Amino acid sequence: MTREDGKASRLNRRDALALGIGGIGISMAALADGSAHARGAARRPSPPRGTCTTPRSATARTRYGPVRGYVENDVFIFKGVPYGDTTAGENRWLPAKPPKPWTDDYHALAYGANCPQTTHNFRAAEHTFVQQWTDGFMGEDMLKLNVWTPALSGSRPVMVYFHGGGFAFGSSYELLSHDGANMARNHDVVQVSVNHRLNILGFLDLAEHGGAAYQDSVNCSMMDCIAALRWVRENIAQFGGDPDRVMIYGQSGGGSKVTTMLGMPAGKGLIHRAAIMSGGGGNIPTQEQSRELSRRLIRELGIAKGDMAALQKADWSTLMAAGNKVAAEINGPMRPNPTVMGPGAFANPRVGFGPTLDGRIITVRSYQDVAPETSRDVPVLIGNVSEEGAGYGRNPTEGEWRQQLTDTLGAAKADRLIAAMKAAHPEKQVRTLSYGVQGLTARNNVQRMVALKHAQRAAPVYQYLFQWQSPQLDGVLGAWHTAELAFCFDNTDLCAQGTGGGAEARGVGRRMSTAWANFARTGNPGQPGLAWNPTDPQRAQTMVFDTQSRMVNDPEGDVRRILLT
Repeated sequence: MTREDGKASRLNRRDALALGIGGIGISMAALADGSAHARGAARRPSPPRGTCTTPRSATARTRYGPVRGYVENDVFIFKGVPYGDTTAGENRWLPAKPPKPWTDDYHALAYGANCPQTTHNFRAAEHTFVQQWTDGFMGEDMLKLNVWTPALSGSRPVMVYFHGGGFAFGSSYELLSHDGANMARNHDVVQVSVNHRLNILGFLDLAEHGGAAYQDSVNCSMMDCIAALRWVRENIAQFGGDPDRVMIYGQSGGGSKVTTMLGMPAGKGLIHRAAIMSGGGGNIPTQEQSRELSRRLIRELGIAKGDMAALQKADWSTLMAAGNKVAAEINGPMRPNPTVMGPGAFANPRVGFGPTLDGRIITVRSYQDVAPETSRDVPVLIGNVSEEGAGYGRNPTEGEWRQQLTDTLGAAKADRLIAAMKAAHPEKQVRTLSYGVQGLTARNNVQRMVALKHAQRAAPVYQYLFQWQSPQLDGVLGAWHTAELAFCFDNTDLCAQGTGGGAEARGVGRRMSTAWANFARTGNPGQPGLAWNPTDPQRAQTMVFDTQSRMVNDPEGDVRRILLT
């Protein structure tokens, strides 16, 4: 997506990264105290919608101390709960340390800090509007998570969401669609979202510079994610969750976090289902490649070898600027494969600040080379949206679009692709069709990952395509990158700036969010009236989410395969 500043237009952070890389919820009123609820005391009448209270009963006891949240419209909400200590100063690039224990109530009432990062350009009014985007505040004490639950007792499935933004930016709450209250209220699940280290603060190999204590620094961000899952394992029962039914899912870069965790030995036993949304896989660099990046970065900064104090005191923006400069020098020009999107878009691994194949924390290129053995028994759901490349600032004529495709695909393939896309969707404008090319590359990436998972002959794999077209901004953006989040979180009315709100969007959202909740609950995303069959590489059975959601064999298959010829 582009962001406009006057007449100028430039790639946003998410675009740059893409080139580089059922049931009904149980309403629960506040109780006099937690012990009464544990004894099965009668519930008080539910308060009218629109209430928000801070009762003492909204307190859960974690192994580090009690956390006190609030109750809003029957949902218990806890924001900014620590799952690790600060990562600032002498803790930079070290494995996440447990939170320091506390005895008084920890008031979990507001979201925590986000990892320092390049922030959103709010001058792109159109995308700021439809995505309802906010950056929050930044700081290195960011190992915090958020919990929404219908009650503090019980044994509900747990849905843990990892945000997008590649591995460089974003947060658990940057998009309003991430709010978990409706999933808890309408689907009787415990919803969790996570903040963790990103970019150079989460991925920098300092083993040579700082010694053995830093042997895992190159992947400390991914170990933060595992630390959050360990916290869930150890504490979620106190929030009414079942630690043996944990689903992880993520969109865009969050999808790549999911595939990475599915291949990490440290994640085994912590993950019971997984959903990969508009991302996943990645031709990640070797340890030697990332180590060379670190050597050159230290020289660029003029820091003496072994001087960890200087690195720990350095401003984040200085580190990031130097790191990006060195990475660009090593990688050279960006020449992505136009038939592949996301982290797998390059034939050869490129260095940068994301996961590294270090042989210890990350032992395989998960869902790039193989579906990892460590998660063979985990059911997986994979899919994407139809207009992955949507950007309001891009409005090519048909001639301009044809030339752009000719430059990357050649004239003959460009002509075939445009003719096929226009025939398949005569209702769409050229502008919207042009956004769909990246959606087709995403479909190819989905099929590649489906084939890897299916080849295990173990837990099933399901796939979906979200193609409901938003009516906003004259309908030109279609199903843009991140559009499905409002639907799988059951937030179409909350996110009416993107969806338009109303009964149609609400119906699609209820079907999609029910599927996600059922997948978390049972490992099967089907629901009454909408059976969902596992997929295979031959038939590519796919759930299409649209005004009429339905199963289709290989939707857009003939068109996407043009990119593979």
